Amino acid sequence: MTTCGQFCPVSKAAEILFEKWTILILRELLMGSSRFSDLQRGISRISPTLLTKRLKTLEENGVLVRKKISGQRGYEYFLTPAGKELKPLLEHVAIWGMRWARGQMSDDELDVELLMREIQRRLQTDKLPGGETVILFNFTDENLLQYKKWWVWITGDDVDLCTEDPGKDVALYIVTDVRTMIEVWQGDKGIEKCIRDNSIQAHGTRSLITTMPDWIGLSLYAGISAANK
Repeated sequence: MTTCGQFCPVSKAAEILFEKWTILILRELLMGSSRFSDLQRGISRISPTLLTKRLKTLEENGVLVRKKISGQRGYEYFLTPAGKELKPLLEHVAIWGMRWARGQMSDDELDVELLMREIQRRLQTDKLPGGETVILFNFTDENLLQYKKWWVWITGDDVDLCTEDPGKDVALYIVTDVRTMIEVWQGDKGIEKCIRDNSIQAHGTRSLITTMPDWIGLSLYAGISAANK
């Protein structure tokens, strides 16, 4: 671990929390991820070796605990009281980021896996009809070599993601590009306007299309406006 060489509490906290990827690991843990594979899906660009290293550092510093999965191989990771106490800090970082670091997104920042994980987390199942609903997101980006299609399979309050056809009847097809969907999720663009200007094409059950602004579930911080720099 790189040290700052100072005794003050800001320095000591920075040594633990501000190594690359650590804040994002904490974000995933605070959002409910507990298994190694879930953490990797939420931070798709971190290598397994580095993720293991960062988790070990957080464990050694009392921020999380590692528990063996009963009857299975592998471990789960849970925040300790010290880790849970970081929630307001990360919330303030997110708010600051939306207000002050909300610039033009470069193409290499358009992480479709993170986008779909966030849609899975934030989808408002109580605004959907009862029973089973399957929604297919089809991304048109030419640079996407894989994961162009995502099936969102909702049963009651359970929301599953599939990148291979689960063999279910699709109630709604959504065709768009990753940038547009991220801008919608962040609150920068309205869904209805995107449907009108055809940057989002929606085909299928009419009621799902008309109620899309209600159930899509935007970012927790979508209502925060960018500051005038």
